[in-house]
Amino acid sequence: MKTKRTVISIFTLCTALLFTACSGKGTSNTEASRNTQTEAGSEASGSSNTTLDDLYQQENQLFAEHEDAWNKAFGMMNKSTADPSGNYADYLAATVESNKDSFTDDELKTLTDDIETIRKIEEQIAAIEKDNTASDDASQKDNSDDTSPFRNFSGQDYDGNSVDESLFSGNAVTVVNFWFTGCKPCVAELSKLNELNDTIKSMGGEVVGINTETFDGNEDAIKEAAAVLESQGAAYRNLSIDSASDAGKYASDIMAFPTTILVDRNGNIVGDPMLGGIDNQDNYDTLMKQIQSVIDADGANK
Repeated sequence: MKTKRTVISIFTLCTALLFTACSGKGTSNTEASRNTQTEAGSEASGSSNTTLDDLYQQENQLFAEHEDAWNKAFGMMNKSTADPSGNYADYLAATVESNKDSFTDDELKTLTDDIETIRKIEEQIAAIEKDNTASDDASQKDNSDDTSPFRNFSGQDYDGNSVDESLFSGNAVTVVNFWFTGCKPCVAELSKLNELNDTIKSMGGEVVGINTETFDGNEDAIKEAAAVLESQGAAYRNLSIDSASDAGKYASDIMAFPTTILVDRNGNIVGDPMLGGIDNQDNYDTLMKQIQSVIDADGANK
């Protein structure tokens, strides 16, 4: 079972949306015939989760210590280069290598050294996750109807209006963008997201923002996020959600910001997450194709 990574200034929380080494959402089996096994497994799971937390924190510390260099690198990420089955360090290395002319010599050395450290950390994470795979897979099968974090969704917009899962059922596709106020690439794409929202409204779609700093109705964070949205001309809905909710836990597993996902009218996540801003034309075009695909599938199912 997977634990969430801790908050850091460079990109609030770290995630496993794309990478197998950090994935594996499972729920403990509670059938009476397995109680003894579950109790023993809980103790082992708690130990492995503590180790995972320590490993994630080591990565977070690297990102925080070299914040400027990593902010630049994460702003250049391209989802199409990601290998979900690979070591996260390979993905970071590919991003840095393909943009190496954009970094100073010192930045390049810092990033390269950090990546090698992260590679070793990810190998340890992968080993732990491999040990948990069997139990996680069994748990996922037993709870297949409840795996979506948006099934029992609830939240509030920045005006205090309540929102529930009807947000998704009312749309052929909902584009959910995870961001935070101090993330420069996140802020840079806000106007483009507003443009996207206007474009897909007539197609039966909607863009919704979830700022991870506004969790649990944090009034100061909501006020700050609202001001940033207004300054960028972004008028689409943004929501505050409960950090302890399924959606909140899902957001707490996000590794790099901004990250954008598509949700169908049944609350299911469709396709792979979009990592990086859609102010990048390639990312925008890719996302539009995915959106159209979900809308087409929705129409075919009616």
